Amino acid sequence: MPPDAPSPQTTVADTATARTMSPLTRWMAAPSPAPRLPEDEVQRRYPRLRLQVFIGIFLGYAGFYLIRNNISLIAPLLLDQGRINTVGIGIIGNAVLLAYGFSKFFSATISDRSNARYFLPIGLALSAVANLVVAFVPAVSASVALFATVMFLNGWVQGMGWPPCGRVLVHWFSTNERGWKTAIWNTAHNVGGMGVGALAALGLAITGDSWQSAFWVPAIGALVVAVIAFVLVRDRPEAVGLPPIEEYRNDPAKVEADTSELEGASYWSIIVKHVLLNPTMVYLALANVFIYSLRYGVLSWAPTYLAEHHGMSLAQGIAGFSLFELAGIFGTLACGWVSDKVFHGNRSWTGITFMVGVGVFLVAYWLAPVGTPYWLLMVFLFFIGAFIYGPVMLIGLQALDMSARNVAGTAAGFTGLFGYVFGATLASTGVGWVVHQYGWGMTYGLLTLSVVLTIVLLLFVLPREKRLMAHHRDVSSAE
Repeated sequence: MPPDAPSPQTTVADTATARTMSPLTRWMAAPSPAPRLPEDEVQRRYPRLRLQVFIGIFLGYAGFYLIRNNISLIAPLLLDQGRINTVGIGIIGNAVLLAYGFSKFFSATISDRSNARYFLPIGLALSAVANLVVAFVPAVSASVALFATVMFLNGWVQGMGWPPCGRVLVHWFSTNERGWKTAIWNTAHNVGGMGVGALAALGLAITGDSWQSAFWVPAIGALVVAVIAFVLVRDRPEAVGLPPIEEYRNDPAKVEADTSELEGASYWSIIVKHVLLNPTMVYLALANVFIYSLRYGVLSWAPTYLAEHHGMSLAQGIAGFSLFELAGIFGTLACGWVSDKVFHGNRSWTGITFMVGVGVFLVAYWLAPVGTPYWLLMVFLFFIGAFIYGPVMLIGLQALDMSARNVAGTAAGFTGLFGYVFGATLASTGVGWVVHQYGWGMTYGLLTLSVVLTIVLLLFVLPREKRLMAHHRDVSSAE
């Protein structure tokens, strides 16, 4: 094939993409392959563009966390002013959560066929607009229903953040490096989470504690990030005249896309076949339910548990909350490195190992008697956070790894749908109900059971991943 000709596989996929997208969204379709650049130009541009797009999706995804669910930051102000009660705050917070969970899946079905350079910044800009509406339209905050509606819309466009990032990771980083690269990228949400606190504090300081500033100051920051992301992100290598990443790094994908079926099947039928009826994706989605139950079940209730059970102050509980999030950075990076370097791309064994770590420190945290030193409880919380954030990252990565590239984002969105809609809901209302009815002992017993069930589900995934890895090695050695 001449060096300036696009591959037939890519051409088929692009033709199918254009055919199945509506005229309204066709302008946002994934770009067609550009003529192949000369080899010396490929070697010069590829490393630079890989770094550039990685920075773009890192900053872009961090930007979404600046404006995801800022009501929790200013809830005490709203309560003090009598503008809203705790029930209303819960309704608004759950509206974002539910919308984000569903959107992460449905947005992914569009993102897999869209230009990531457009998709991510548009979602971020729309989310910023929703936050500006909350800040500057008084009628929104005067009604819980209207406030929740706007934040539901915010949650929906927030779902446009993860899928294009997953698309970029799949197309620009190959199988044997993707664990470490995804781990680094995944810390963007920790960076964004810390950034929103700083921007909200700045807004409150310069406005004399006007709660609206916790929405509009971060929103302005997010708009700036959206512009930066548009400048940096490129959809995939072929769109700029570069070879596919598997060819460039001589590292074939675990699962090859069967683009021939795109010619005769609807995109939704392909999703049903490769995602909804794929046992591996179902196992990963169910595992994500328990992982998110653990993540939010421990994190969200840490201040309450430490105060009620151990007699700690609210400030000490909040410190534990922050430490849990900070630990996630170290744990995620460690998990990515272990996944690539120790288990050589076997995400299931990596996830099982980290879940064992979660179980050990969760039980220690649960069974620590009243009077346990505060610093020791913080050690337990730190390591729970460090170990749980690895599997949080890995589930999405496994969905990307173990699905064909043409449905990779949708597969990851499917696991995210289960994690947010079911797992996080169990961790909020579910944990609250169990604590109220049966106490903390039963609650942490059920959370420990979640660890066991997650490990069992990952053991179901393991044989399939081993087969894919063996095929990957065979293909690599044959080339």
